[in-house]
Amino acid sequence: MNGTTTATAAQAFLDARDLLLRHRSDYTSAYREFAWPVLGEFNWALDYFDVIARGNDNPALWIVDDPASPGLKLSFAQMSERSARMANFLRGLGVRRGDRLLLMLPNRVELWDVMLAAMKLGAIVLPATTQLSADDVRDRVQIGGADYVVVDSAELSKFDALDANLKRISVGTPRAGWTDLAAAYDAPASFVADAPTRASDPMLLYFTSGTTSKPKLVEHTHESYPVGHLSTMYWIGLQPGDIHWNISSPGWAKHAWSCFFAPWNAQACVFVFNYARFVPKDTLDVLVNFRVTTLCAPPTVWRMLVQEPLASYAVQLREIVGAGEPLNPEVIERVRHAWNVTIRDGFGQTETTCQIGNSPGQPVVPGSMGRPLPGYTIELVDADDQPATEGEIALSLAHRPVALMTGYANNPDATAHAMRNGYYHTSDVALRREDGYYVYVGRADDVFKSSDYRLSPFELESVLIEHEAIAEAAVVPSADPLRLSVPKAFVTVRHGFEAGPELARSVFAFSREKLSPYKRIRRLQFSELPKTISGKIRRVELRCRELEREAEPARLPGEYWEEDFPDISARREGDAS
Repeated sequence: MNGTTTATAAQAFLDARDLLLRHRSDYTSAYREFAWPVLGEFNWALDYFDVIARGNDNPALWIVDDPASPGLKLSFAQMSERSARMANFLRGLGVRRGDRLLLMLPNRVELWDVMLAAMKLGAIVLPATTQLSADDVRDRVQIGGADYVVVDSAELSKFDALDANLKRISVGTPRAGWTDLAAAYDAPASFVADAPTRASDPMLLYFTSGTTSKPKLVEHTHESYPVGHLSTMYWIGLQPGDIHWNISSPGWAKHAWSCFFAPWNAQACVFVFNYARFVPKDTLDVLVNFRVTTLCAPPTVWRMLVQEPLASYAVQLREIVGAGEPLNPEVIERVRHAWNVTIRDGFGQTETTCQIGNSPGQPVVPGSMGRPLPGYTIELVDADDQPATEGEIALSLAHRPVALMTGYANNPDATAHAMRNGYYHTSDVALRREDGYYVYVGRADDVFKSSDYRLSPFELESVLIEHEAIAEAAVVPSADPLRLSVPKAFVTVRHGFEAGPELARSVFAFSREKLSPYKRIRRLQFSELPKTISGKIRRVELRCRELEREAEPARLPGEYWEEDFPDISARREGDAS
């Protein structure tokens, strides 16, 4: 404890936030002047949200299920009262400070009520996506040590085989053996905490997405995410009164980033459109009809949206960003041409908030993910943890940002490995330009060598999706007796195009035209791309497929090699690779 009271901690938080709002388009001043607030006792839900919610009838949450109806719109004052009732209800069921509660709900209002209520109680939330299988659920309950579960009624069967001692709460259609959450709203509207909350107390346990390994459990505190997401608020460019839509599924850290902390830090409205199936035209209609002002969407969504005639939609978007994976320059240019608004890229992780980004009002360097955000000191290190201009993105623990996780819960070895030699290691590789902008290279274990050249899958994928027929691409090394490995692209095809030898020929020719000889795509396979539940491409699975193949394999279904087209492969003038 450092002696600060909840009142002075709350004021320190507000001062830090207001500085970023004042300098929303002045990166130099924001980066120079911002400092993480020093907190002792602090509970974001009680000391910040409830305070700014008093008498505040501005919209805080807007959930739309049917674009033909106005949806459910709740004010800050209403959300404060609802979560107070929820906290009293959960306390009545036995939920206490430090208890672990697995939360498995879709985008319905109870998700926000329970998140706020758990914070007020000092309980620890384990968010979980509804897309989990019964086996996934068992693993998460066991690894996470959940005491309580709050589950949508459509998902209850996934919990049937679990320990009967688990305390079960359902949302939706009541079921025997489960407590119905609907009773929460009859609980008292005034909540009093049983004790002050230390800012360093654990608050969230997030499972990583598992793109390269089994998921780990990331621990965040009452300051690392609520306060840490001031950097995310700044990156997005949120302002009070904005209507902010983040297209993200509950259960993943990005949902907390931009459907909870970043917009409410700015006193903006969280907007949600629940769709049964993603349809780009419907999404564009919703943007227009509900006058959304700021939008965050993953690259997959942006790649689908640009297949529509964007210029015919009169959107009122002021700021648009992409996150989850790097966004390809071709997509950014298509959107800018249609709407005269630039998608700004950003970089962060479940383990942190947004670390690097193109912030509002600053020049966007094509292909760059921007500069370090306020509160972050970014280092690049080589394999020996020495400074480098191209290397792994690392955070110096001597300048530890508030937003960094405390560690991987129940996994001290993984924590020690990530925090070794005075740095937190992200396992992501970047290049720092002379102007201070960073260019993403790829995951440390995705980058590979071909003929002794170091290749970035992301760079090659960015070129491939410029081809009119390619919707998505993933590049991995494929074994080659001469070059050790060669770049192989797994691609999905846009609507209106047909996978086959003629399209393969076209892609190889395109690769030869656009890429240096040593970077050329040598093998191609038309295939659906394996993804994590959160939608990130699992290149590790594609790499494993290639490693398991015979040394001289036959062609797989939908696979083509450059040498299958002699008129292309024979033209290798100047190709020393």
